[in-house]
Amino acid sequence: MTVLSEAVLADPVALTRALCDIQSVSGDEAVICDAVEEALGRSTRLKVERVGNTLVARTDLGRSKRVMLAGHLDTVPVNDNFPTRLDGDVLWGLGTSDMKSGTALALWIAHTVAEPKFDLSFAFYDCEEIEAERNGLNKLSKSRPELLAADFAILLEPTYGQVEAGCQGTMRARISTAGKRAHSARSWKGENAIHGIAPVLDRLNAYTAREVEVDGCVYREGLNAVFIGGGVAGNVIPDECWVEVNYRFAPDRDEAAAEAHLREVFEGFSLTLTDSAPSCRPGLDRPEAAEFVAAAGGRFRAKLGWTDVARFATLGIPAVNFGPGDPNLAHKQDERVEIPHIRACADALLAYVTEEP
Repeated sequence: MTVLSEAVLADPVALTRALCDIQSVSGDEAVICDAVEEALGRSTRLKVERVGNTLVARTDLGRSKRVMLAGHLDTVPVNDNFPTRLDGDVLWGLGTSDMKSGTALALWIAHTVAEPKFDLSFAFYDCEEIEAERNGLNKLSKSRPELLAADFAILLEPTYGQVEAGCQGTMRARISTAGKRAHSARSWKGENAIHGIAPVLDRLNAYTAREVEVDGCVYREGLNAVFIGGGVAGNVIPDECWVEVNYRFAPDRDEAAAEAHLREVFEGFSLTLTDSAPSCRPGLDRPEAAEFVAAAGGRFRAKLGWTDVARFATLGIPAVNFGPGDPNLAHKQDERVEIPHIRACADALLAYVTEEP
């Protein structure tokens, strides 16, 4: 078993590097989960439960509020960027940005903070980078939601040290047209389904995306074609064509409202949902969230994208994204994180969970 020493657990930078040097591509998180479980098991302050390769640790200090810190343990596949290397103030390697530098901060807080002002929960979960049904946090939200109960949650995804509140929802739908096959030499005897899709593309080109302010965060929506298909053969008038669209919607809409909007936009066409994930409101009106924004420097912005904060939204828990990594480096071969960003985020989290406002 890989053991995380007391010295490593006491230093968020050393802990980041240690976690990054445990290979944990999605679906292969047993070794890193064992290491984190062993480290958490040394604490007498924490109750630890393991479900597969997902761990939840909780304090039970009788505080009036509970805050969750969460981070995933997995990475995308290795791309000649493992193990890490340190170059001055920059740590290079797989997972440094997405998101082991953030996950390390949760583990560091769990290990070092004996008297938090909130009761704290910590979730370290598997399979975030692959299909949703394997996502450890998703599984817990359905099978053991009580383990995720909290008044506020911080997902330590890369945000480059600035609070990114809530997240957009995402929905994909397939819009289809039907025609009639014919030989292309006698095209007038058929009905071309590809030509029939043109009004769908016209509607997409004419579409004006909303900009919506929620809790002081401005979310810009988007509706775009992401796939198109149709055709039978080079000499056949096609009888089917389809366009798949992706709708990114602001957190003032739930999934039902988002679907209703899509059906309104594409009224008159056959529409089938192919994928959907909920949005998450920022929750910045909650005192716990306001305190965290202040501890993190006072700046915040909308999360333009989808993250697992939406899992907490389904449980009625407001959540934000906050971590030291640069999201633009996620999944890239040259993934890296700056040491000063790790330390600054560590200081902000420590102040938030220990200092009275």
